[in-house]
Amino acid sequence: MGDVTDPAPVGVVLVDDEPLIRAGLRLILEGAPGIEIVGEAEDGEAAVKLVSDLAPAVVLMDVRMPRCDGVEATRRIRALPDPPAVVILTAFETDDFVLGALTAGAAGFLLKHTPPADLVAGIHQAAAGSMTFSPSVLRRLVSRATNRPANDGATARLGALTEREREIAALVADGRTNAQIAAELFLSLPTVKTHLARVFEKSGVTNRVQLALLVDQAAGAP
Repeated sequence: MGDVTDPAPVGVVLVDDEPLIRAGLRLILEGAPGIEIVGEAEDGEAAVKLVSDLAPAVVLMDVRMPRCDGVEATRRIRALPDPPAVVILTAFETDDFVLGALTAGAAGFLLKHTPPADLVAGIHQAAAGSMTFSPSVLRRLVSRATNRPANDGATARLGALTEREREIAALVADGRTNAQIAAELFLSLPTVKTHLARVFEKSGVTNRVQLALLVDQAAGAP
């Protein structure tokens, strides 16, 4: 039997104008399995050039920085050929920042008080093509949809789900992670992931935010 090689680590670029923040992130992530810090940048301008040179898989991006902020840097990076996933990591969760980052192409929005294990998981999720959000940010996105007209089509799309799948969809809309859903429903993590994949397929969504909005729209329908 041949040797089994470990998958290549996820290359990460850290972007923050505070050296202390970058040092703290490096300390957390360098000890995490499957992650390699390949570079650091102190502002958006430097980040775009660094990404072009290093081709990382994921960029952890601050929002408020001199010369070029994180939203504009995200837009430029996502316009590059074969761009990396960009995860916004910031202390600010205002609607303008969240929506601006998502519009620019960010793969997620995490707050700087995110626990280290969740930060590591978010990086791996982004590298795998999934979106990642702090629960409070996800709830904020959902709350913005409550003022929109109810969508009968949302109810029909969720109607194709089994009772268990609707239960999981509701927990996603409430901002729960897969691990939290597994614990609450007494399921294994792989089982939750399998259910969630079916929920995405049946409801026609591609990420947790779209699912959360769909659940919210269905809840408002008569």
